[in-house]
Amino acid sequence: MEGSKEKIILNIGGVRYETYSSTLRTFPGTKLCSLTEPHAPSIYDYDPATKEFFFDRSAEIFSYVLNYYRTKHFHCPIDTCRSVLEEELAFWEINETQLASCCWLKLNNREVQPEEFNIWDENEHTDDQCLIVQTERRDFSWRTRWQPKIWAIFEKPFSSFTAKCLAFVSLLFIVGIVIIFCEETKAQFEFFTANFTSVGYSEVSHNNHEPHYHQAAYLLHLELFCVLWFTFEFSVRFCFCPDKKLFFQNPLNVVDFLSLFPVYIELFVAGQIQRMPSLGLWLGFVRVVYLLKLLKISKLIETPLILRVLCYTFKSILREICILLMILAFETLFFGSLFFYGELLGSHPSYMGELHFTDILVCFWWALITLTTVGYGDIIPLTTAGQVTAALAAVFGMLTIIIPIPIFLVKFKSYYDIAIFKQRLKRSKKQ
Repeated sequence: MEGSKEKIILNIGGVRYETYSSTLRTFPGTKLCSLTEPHAPSIYDYDPATKEFFFDRSAEIFSYVLNYYRTKHFHCPIDTCRSVLEEELAFWEINETQLASCCWLKLNNREVQPEEFNIWDENEHTDDQCLIVQTERRDFSWRTRWQPKIWAIFEKPFSSFTAKCLAFVSLLFIVGIVIIFCEETKAQFEFFTANFTSVGYSEVSHNNHEPHYHQAAYLLHLELFCVLWFTFEFSVRFCFCPDKKLFFQNPLNVVDFLSLFPVYIELFVAGQIQRMPSLGLWLGFVRVVYLLKLLKISKLIETPLILRVLCYTFKSILREICILLMILAFETLFFGSLFFYGELLGSHPSYMGELHFTDILVCFWWALITLTTVGYGDIIPLTTAGQVTAALAAVFGMLTIIIPIPIFLVKFKSYYDIAIFKQRLKRSKKQ
């Protein structure tokens, strides 16, 4: 108790501060914490008469630094220069990443709502919070002990070396089943077109295409091997997931579930496929769900920070994007109609056979291609009115695309700076 009540007097730029030694020991390794050491008077400017340490630094900022030691929440004045603040924090050996999010936004002049500052951590802690709640139930069964470990191995590819190896195996199976799907589709389509002629299905052609059945059976066995792995992986992830409801709210998990059925259905109706090749073709069409499993690669491969920021930026300006699409649709209808009637009314009778369009829908296609500055050249204006319309459409199309770009860049830079700051904060906490 005597050690905790020991006081230290600090003279910062002529302003005296008095605090407890225990307060300065809050953050070990900092300069203020070293003042509580016995040899501190011989290192720093210490006045034995007044029993105070003197530092010729900013008293205004130091008041916030001392409050940080008291509350463990670091704030700063609004009108503080960033460079001055960084210099003072470096002197007191405090990491600038400890700055509160509200003050960081003000210091960097970011027009972002404070609640959006923590958007990067929401998805990362959702599953962990579910596991914590389950652990607090005091159920010490084997499932409770192993659930966090198994869930991390199968759901978080970068949590451990075992998880990385498992993610690599899953990636190989995903690529393999997509290749098998393409080969099966090709073989089934060739078999279907070879057996179905204008006369109908021929039993003779069935006998002549026996190699197609062997190839289909070989591919089916490979597909079954991949699906058995996906079944095992999906079953383990479903059994050990923290929240079953949230598990099926993830679109990737729904795709994993639907991709298990095509091969089992084909094995169940294998006899009917030989009599009805069209049924095999329809089952091949159902296998398109395998292509959606490629989306899981984004989860198995660590997504770069810039792509995550890009996705969130698009979400934040979704309203502006919808308005832009509405303007583009209006311009397409307007310039398409103007081009259609301008070409018809202003064309010479001798040019009527040279027109590149037959109806107004084709003119809408031309207007959209011109507004987006693509210009395939399949439709060209032949009259003066059409040429003027084409020039106006190109100019308005460029303005429509260019004007929203600064809005997007400002939003992107703001969110990117926040994401970089959050990464630095995570690194400093780990250190």
